[in-house]
Amino acid sequence: MNSVYSQLPGTKARAVLLPLIFAVLAASLSAGRQATQAPRVLGTVQAINGKSLTVLSDSGTASTITIEDATKLLQIEPGKTDLKEAAPFSLTDLQPGDRVLVRGVLADDGKTLRAASLVAMKKAAISEKQNKERGEWQRGVGGLVKSIDPGVQTIVLATNGLSGNKEVALHLSKDTVLRRYAPDSTRFDAAKVAPLSAVQVGDQLRARGSRHADGAGFEAAEIVSGTFRNIAGTVTDVRGNTIVIQDLASKFPVTVKISAESQMRKLPLQFAERLAARLKGQSGETSAPQNAGQSQPSDQTAVGASNRAGGGDLQQMLTRMPAATLADLQKGDAVMVVATQGTEKDSPTVVTLLAGVEPILRASPKGGQDMILSPWTLGGGEPSAN
Repeated sequence: MNSVYSQLPGTKARAVLLPLIFAVLAASLSAGRQATQAPRVLGTVQAINGKSLTVLSDSGTASTITIEDATKLLQIEPGKTDLKEAAPFSLTDLQPGDRVLVRGVLADDGKTLRAASLVAMKKAAISEKQNKERGEWQRGVGGLVKSIDPGVQTIVLATNGLSGNKEVALHLSKDTVLRRYAPDSTRFDAAKVAPLSAVQVGDQLRARGSRHADGAGFEAAEIVSGTFRNIAGTVTDVRGNTIVIQDLASKFPVTVKISAESQMRKLPLQFAERLAARLKGQSGETSAPQNAGQSQPSDQTAVGASNRAGGGDLQQMLTRMPAATLADLQKGDAVMVVATQGTEKDSPTVVTLLAGVEPILRASPKGGQDMILSPWTLGGGEPSAN
C-alpha cells in the first residue's frame, strides 16, 4: 500500500487524485463550448487579498487570479466529478490551502487570469477524504498476484500472515481504479492509471475496498500494483548511499541505493526468532533465546504483539518495527530488500529494507523473503499521502 499506504496512496495522494477529479470537471465546464479552450489554472490557493488570489500549481508555478462580480463560484466535495453535485459558495468561504480549478481570460497584462468560473475543494474536506482512504488502504489487502482472469475481472492474490499464507480473490468492477507504479519509483503520485492487462503474475499489489465475510473474497475499489526486485542476502559493503549485498539466490553481489523514500526497519531479535519458528512449522511458543533478557522494552512489545496477533497482518506489524539507518548496517548483516528493477545505467533503488533477519533466512531463505512481500513493500500499508 510514509508506507498504501507511511509511503498510499505522497502532494502524493493529492497530486494524483485531485488533478484527475478536476480533469473531469474541466471537461464538464467545456462541454458544449467551441474548440478554443479558455485559459485555466489548477492548484492550491496560497494567498487571498480581497478579490485577488495567488494560486500555486502542482508544478510550482504561481498565478494571480482576479474574481469578478460575474465569476461563477462553485464548491464540490472531493471524489465528486459531476458539476450537478456542486453548490454555489461565497468568496469569503475560500481559504488558503483550498484546491481550485479556475477558467477565464487573460487580463491586458497577459499574466493575470480574470476568472469566469472557479470550482473549489475545501482543504478540510480533502484532508478528511485522504484520512478516510488511508484507513481503507490500511484495512485493505495486499500480496503477490497469483493469477488473473480478465473474463470475470478477478485477480487471485497470495497474502501472508503469522499463521501462514492464504489466497484472496479480488473482484473488480467497472468503477475499480487500477494504478501502476512507475518502473523506478513507488511514489503513489507517480502511479498511473493502467488497464488490467498491465498487471502481471508475480506483481506486488495492494487494494482497498470491502472484504467478504469469509475472508476469501474482496471487492476492490482501487488497486495499485508494480513489478519489483526481491533480494535476500548479506551486506558486504556500505558506501555513501549504496549497499552491496551478496544475493543468496544468484550468488552474485548486487548494489542497491538508498533514497529519501526508502523504508528501513530492523527486527528485534525475539520477533525474528518467533517468525523463524513459524517458518519451520513450529508453534512459535518456544523458549526465549538465551540473550532475551537483553532485549529492550520495544522488543518485548513486538513479541507480545506477535503472540496476540496469531493469524494477523504481519505487514501492519512490520510498519511498527524500529527504524534503521545506513549507519546501523554492518558487513555481514543479513537483510531482505525489495527494490525497483533498476536500469543498465542506474542501480536498483531500495523500496524497503528489513534488517535483523538472520534467524528467518536460516529457517527458510525463500520463505522468509516471501513473508515481507505484500502491503509493507508498497509503502507500509498504504500509499503515502502528505
